Amino acid sequence: MEAVGKTYYDFRAELMVRNDEGLTKTYNRFHDPDESDPRIERLRQLHADMDRAVLQAYGWHDIPVDCGFLLDYEDDQESNSRRRKPYRYRWPDDVRDEVLARLLELNAERANEEQAAGIGRS
Repeated sequence: MEAVGKTYYDFRAELMVRNDEGLTKTYNRFHDPDESDPRIERLRQLHADMDRAVLQAYGWHDIPVDCGFLLDYEDDQESNSRRRKPYRYRWPDDVRDEVLARLLELNAERANEEQAAGIGRS
């Protein structure tokens, strides 16, 4: 995970310097479905690589890491003056929900183990 994270970080830092952009502008481009710059596409691939490494560290090889441009909120253009596009490059809801459910289950298991071992009692 460390190597994949460093690769992502270094690539993103170089991209930001090259484009003279900060994190906000870079991630606005990352989440923009109309953005097709090969460097942004590479950043998306590196993000998927990082997701895959984390899921594999948990042993969750059955969870797909494919992201897509999904609606993040409803955009009522008549009454809404948001400048940000309503799309995010992210996992589908069912994948996100599965990961969160597994993390909650794992957290509960570890809390029970700690309680049984007498760790963390006040």
